[in-house]
Amino acid sequence: MSKTNDTNMPFSSDNHQAGMSPDSGESGQKFHELIESLPMVAVQGYNKDRQVIYWNEASRRLYGYTREEAHGQLLEDLIIPDNMRDSLITAHQNWLTNNVSISAEEIELQHKHGHLVPVYSSHVMIKKNTGECEMFCIDISLEEQKKANEKLSQMANFDDLTQLPNRRMLESELSTRIAKAERGSQSDLAVVFIDLDNFKLINDTLGHHHGDELLQLVAEGLKKDIRTCDFLSRFGGDEFVLLLTDFNDFSGINELLQRLIGVLDQGFVMNSICYPVTASFGVSLFPDNGTTVTELMGNADAAMYQAKDNGRNSICFYTSDINDQLFHYQEVTTLLRNALATNGLQLYYQPQIDLKSRKVRSCEALLRCFDKNFDPISPAEFIPIAEKSGLINDIGDWVIEEACRQLRAWQGTKLETLRVDINLSGKQLAKPHLAEHILSSLQKYHLHPSQLGIELTENEVIGGDDGQIRQLEALKQAGVHISIDDFGTGYSSLVYLRKLPICSLKIDRAFLHHAMENDCDMAIMEAIITVGHRLGLAVLVEGVETLEQDRIVSERGCDLAQGFFYARPMPAADMLAFKVEV
Repeated sequence: MSKTNDTNMPFSSDNHQAGMSPDSGESGQKFHELIESLPMVAVQGYNKDRQVIYWNEASRRLYGYTREEAHGQLLEDLIIPDNMRDSLITAHQNWLTNNVSISAEEIELQHKHGHLVPVYSSHVMIKKNTGECEMFCIDISLEEQKKANEKLSQMANFDDLTQLPNRRMLESELSTRIAKAERGSQSDLAVVFIDLDNFKLINDTLGHHHGDELLQLVAEGLKKDIRTCDFLSRFGGDEFVLLLTDFNDFSGINELLQRLIGVLDQGFVMNSICYPVTASFGVSLFPDNGTTVTELMGNADAAMYQAKDNGRNSICFYTSDINDQLFHYQEVTTLLRNALATNGLQLYYQPQIDLKSRKVRSCEALLRCFDKNFDPISPAEFIPIAEKSGLINDIGDWVIEEACRQLRAWQGTKLETLRVDINLSGKQLAKPHLAEHILSSLQKYHLHPSQLGIELTENEVIGGDDGQIRQLEALKQAGVHISIDDFGTGYSSLVYLRKLPICSLKIDRAFLHHAMENDCDMAIMEAIITVGHRLGLAVLVEGVETLEQDRIVSERGCDLAQGFFYARPMPAADMLAFKVEV
């Protein structure tokens, strides 16, 4: 609102009931009625001594005083807070004597019950015909606007579920603390990423409603156990970020975080059941691990993922090695994405030899990936990254498609009866329509299901849920060959084995290599072969590299063998020229 000049106004201070009366007949009366009818505009009139001469109904609603209570009271005794008294009196006197008007502004005035009321206040000075001056204040309530602003601020800066500061407020707070640290007014500063372990399991088993409830309980538990100088926020999902100061050294941080680990380990009660919680903690320090918000948060996040790789429920401080690992992870992830987009992946095939006929009955399709210089990247390197990045499903779909395409290309050649076995990951098996996808791919290329085999490690199938087992049963009934790969390295539950819809076992290469030197490993390998045959399963041994190993697996009744002794993995084109020479 703008400053106003002195003017004549058709009101008088003679009327005791209203404090104002019209001086100019009907027009003054209508203006008076208009002011009285405005529900949100509080108008008060004061004489030159700042005593109330007019008080409309909106003023009563805004400040709590009735007309009778307000009439004759001093402005500064009525609605002016103590800290504004002297400045108000001075401003009023300055207006009367020097004609310096009071600026319109947003201020907080005092309610009858003591609390402050936000208003936009403007002022008009009226000179009556008698020469007397009266001041009128027009106050517009800003309470609804203030509440709306506070609500918007809450929504913008706080997480709706946990009521903790959100990512936006966290980044602002971290920026402020970095500035303090740079000025030297705050020496210690650490960023801690906290990610709950296996939280997805809670959502999947109990539902998202209980997942949200658990997040609220975790937030409350962490908030109760941090210090007043610490700043806890919800970063998103099941991730929290904690800013620490005044910790002195690594041991101080470790002590604080161990206390939080203890809080989580005690568990949280929902529906009378206590659910223990673990988390992985990643820590970055200013200025050693970064001097900006992006650097500190990124490095704390990288350290948290390293803590998960270290076995979860642990604390990991950021080091340059972690950054190197993260860079390599991102590099390989980008490489895999590009390979998928440009058909840059390739399948190599390793023959599986029938030890009685010495003929090739099947082969294993092995995924190969090459860098920008066409140098091969080890599957032991890129497969875990594909699993972690979530690319494994897209890669798995590509493998299914490519294996079927190659089988179709071999039709009409000497390899037309060859079975190709592909490897599936546990994440692929968890897809509800995997079996349907595999069978439709076979149908697309006019192949019989018996021309394709799938291999899964025992850890991926033993203990699998009913839906996964049903998918394997559907594939086996259709004619797809199902093998347990690397048998003997996981649970090796022989009792459970008889319940699985499988066709063969692949004994891990480690048993064969150790059996050459150790009678116990030899006995275990012989037992697996015997049990496999008693269950009606074919048995294949991996990793045969010498003539002596070939002799051993043949004499112990293995059905098939695979290894460098017979053939290394080769491109599809070389398979047509391959001959078994042993």
